[in-house]
Amino acid sequence: MANGGIIGPVNIPTSTTATGVWQQDEQYEAKVTDTWPQRALFTTKSLRFNDGSSDYLTKTFSSAGNRKTWTWSGWVKRSSGLGSQQDFFAVSSGSSAFHILYFSGNDTITFNYNTTYVETNRKFRDVSAWYHVIFACDTTQSTASDRVKIYINGVQETSMAATGYPSQNADLGINNNVRHDISNQGAYYSNNSYFDGYMSEVIFIDGQALTPTSFGVTNSDGVWTPIPYSGSFGTNGFNLQFQNAAALGTDSSPNGNTFTVNNLTSIDQSTDYPVVNYATINPLGSGAVTFSEGNLQVTKSGNGFLNAIANIGASSGKFYAEAKAISIGSVTYGSYIGFVNLDVSNKQNTADNIGETPADSAGISSGGGYIYYNGQQFTGATTATTNNDIVNLAMDLDNGRLYWGINGTYVNSGNPASGATGTGGMPIANITAGGTYTFGVSLRNDANYSWNFGSPAFAISSGNADANGYGNFEYAVPSGYYALNTANLAEFG
Repeated sequence: MANGGIIGPVNIPTSTTATGVWQQDEQYEAKVTDTWPQRALFTTKSLRFNDGSSDYLTKTFSSAGNRKTWTWSGWVKRSSGLGSQQDFFAVSSGSSAFHILYFSGNDTITFNYNTTYVETNRKFRDVSAWYHVIFACDTTQSTASDRVKIYINGVQETSMAATGYPSQNADLGINNNVRHDISNQGAYYSNNSYFDGYMSEVIFIDGQALTPTSFGVTNSDGVWTPIPYSGSFGTNGFNLQFQNAAALGTDSSPNGNTFTVNNLTSIDQSTDYPVVNYATINPLGSGAVTFSEGNLQVTKSGNGFLNAIANIGASSGKFYAEAKAISIGSVTYGSYIGFVNLDVSNKQNTADNIGETPADSAGISSGGGYIYYNGQQFTGATTATTNNDIVNLAMDLDNGRLYWGINGTYVNSGNPASGATGTGGMPIANITAGGTYTFGVSLRNDANYSWNFGSPAFAISSGNADANGYGNFEYAVPSGYYALNTANLAEFG
């Protein structure tokens, strides 16, 4: 063929040209992303940062690179900590100099170096989405506004709340032979502003101010999508893909600029990444609920109920999740775990616990093991949970049934795979017909739960994926059910 490539079992392309033959799945991906298959692969992992445990990566370069021209690119998904400063990348040298790229306290994105200060007007508060953030610096440019550019999801930010561009040909702090931190301000301040959330494919380019087309493309659905970076990195450049759980700071570029890991372990590696975005728990307006571990762990302080609901829902398909009881709370009936119809009433941050009025939800009590809907008890469920038990949740939106299990055994002899017969399942019609459903918990009296929508923040001893290969669950995913992520939603939801 004229392009040098045909469909076949072996693929040996360069970054722009297929020199051999290539596989059918690679051809499909090329069609979806409007890109030619490349030898390099975009990462399938991210790193989950928890500000409460002071997670960060650090490196001091052995020599200075190009301090006038460089690019920082990373995919980020925010968790808790909205309204507080959270750093992407920072440089520090004792207490004399600093340079920080960060979410500001009002949720804008900011570039800050001494008197240089560039801040977006736009605020970034979506905790369900991945943002692609690029800072491109080139102080050799004659036009001041060309010296610092911020791109979000492939588009340059031009509406700025503040602009203090660097002088022409200025040497900035980044890329000097001093300490560089990811998710930390380094040595300059004692009150470090740790990032809280997920980062994926963090790339630094020494000596080039690049545009978004080096890192992403708008696919046929109009969505900004990552592509592998295939250019040069320069001396101090790096590519952190977080693919090796035992060495999370590994640089995948040819430079070997590996970072030192601080307070992060293998459990902080996540399969929640820009191409496959998993549900987490929504922290907005959360009141007395504390969110941690990438919005997967929720803790309630004090008496009474308060709800925490997942941030992705579905109106069709079959979906599965798990919730581990770190602590069920201190009262007899404990918390309620189950399902919410978001089209009727968003129970987020209300004391109207799951399973009671209005008619929008159904939940199982952790202490008593009773299933409630509309304030009524569903017949037969009597399995209580204790600390460290895992609650299995399966929602069949095609046949209108909800199922609860404890440690892999479904209550009422439920069979989530029974389809239209709905064996042992609670009819969704007991709540409402139709709508957008998701998972949630009504936390009560110091309860603490860790959720697993497929990329858990707690250790898994067995490891089970859905039929599409997504998820890492403690118990077998029922036949026909899938992890709640964007890839599965596109196919089934």
